[in-house]
Amino acid sequence: MAKPPVCKIMDYGKFKYEEKKKASEAKKKQVVVHLKEVKLRPKTEDHDYEFKVRNVKRFLEEGNKARVTIMFRGREITHKELGQGLLDDVVKDVKDVGVIEQQPRMEGRQMFMILAPNPKVAQRARDLARQQAAAREQASSPSPAEKPQRQAQPQAAPPAEQPQKTDGAPTTPSLPPEHQPPQEQARPAAAPAPAPAPATGGESPAGSKS
Repeated sequence: MAKPPVCKIMDYGKFKYEEKKKASEAKKKQVVVHLKEVKLRPKTEDHDYEFKVRNVKRFLEEGNKARVTIMFRGREITHKELGQGLLDDVVKDVKDVGVIEQQPRMEGRQMFMILAPNPKVAQRARDLARQQAAAREQASSPSPAEKPQRQAQPQAAPPAEQPQKTDGAPTTPSLPPEHQPPQEQARPAAAPAPAPAPATGGESPAGSKS
C-alpha cells in the first residue's frame, strides 16, 4: 500500500453498468430448472397413464423437475392406497432417468410427489444447454473473417449520364474525342475595304487657301 494511501474517484454509473452486464452474461449461461406438473386420477386408464409417464420422462431428460399429482373426487378420498400405488408405479417406470426428491404426501384432496433427474441425466442436460447457448452467441456475433469480405465488395458503378434535352433542338449523346467528326477550320476575316480617295477638282475644303 502506498504511503500516503492513494484513492481514485470511481464512476458509479459505469460501475453499475458493468455489474449489470456481467450478471446478464452469467444468466445466459446458467441452466434454468422448471417444475412441470402431471395430473392423474385413481381411475386413469392405461393409455392415458402411459402418455403421462412419457411426458414425465421427457421433462426429466430436459433437466426439469416433475410433480405428479393424484386428484381424488367424492368418496375416492377414502381409498388413498389407490393413489399411493399409482405413484409407486410412476416411480418404477421412470427409475432410469429420475429419482424421488420429495416423498408422496397429502395436501387437501390431492396427493403429490416431486421427481428430479438423476445426476447423469442432469449433467447431460446442463451440457446440452451450454452448447446451445454457445451456438446462439456465436450465431449472433459475426466472425472476424467475414468483416474484411464485406468491406472488399466492389461498389456499384454510377449510372450513365442521360443527355439533356433542350426545347426545339434534338439531343445527341456526347462522343469521346477520337470519335468526334473533324471540325471545319475558321475562315480568315475579309480585309476591310480601302477608304475613298479625296476628290481632286471642285471646291477645296473650308478654310483652305488656293
